[in-house]
Amino acid sequence: MPMLELNEVLLSGEERTLSLMAEAGQTTCLVGGTRRRRQRWLLAMLGLEPVQVGYISVDGEPLNRATAGALRALMGYVPDGLRTEGQVVSYEPPTVQDVFQLRANRHLPISNGLLAEEMRRTGLPADEARWLAVAVLLGRPILLVDHPSAAAADYLRLQAREGHTVVFATDDEVLWRTADKVIEI
Repeated sequence: MPMLELNEVLLSGEERTLSLMAEAGQTTCLVGGTRRRRQRWLLAMLGLEPVQVGYISVDGEPLNRATAGALRALMGYVPDGLRTEGQVVSYEPPTVQDVFQLRANRHLPISNGLLAEEMRRTGLPADEARWLAVAVLLGRPILLVDHPSAAAADYLRLQAREGHTVVFATDDEVLWRTADKVIEI
């Protein structure tokens, strides 16, 4: 399973660099700063937020324009606060259309029965369960979760035990205390 690495990465508007190694079988939590700042770091891991300095890589393969599509195909992303319609002018919480227009998400081979079963496994309310279940059912080894509820802690740890590399952002102390690694931004 892939390892996600950030090495001395600096995003525009940030004051300090961030380094982390998120490994399969572990949960890594981003804390500190504002909700928007934590979200920007997750988007940078997807190649959707420009990196000013440093690099992001998956198993040593650097994330850049040439590799973004292939590396993004290894990542399941669970956005926070999806809006069901509208255009994104600047990157805010993405719309449903943005998530599914990513080339890697265009064809979802997920049956309704399989989705319902995975949603049940999450133990979460319908909307949160649906987005988390879809990200898991895509079968991607890296799972990026933007501000899950504290109720998602057990499911995220289960995904890590099943071999996923799990990275999530939160300001919920109950949730970040369940993480294997906590990275302050």
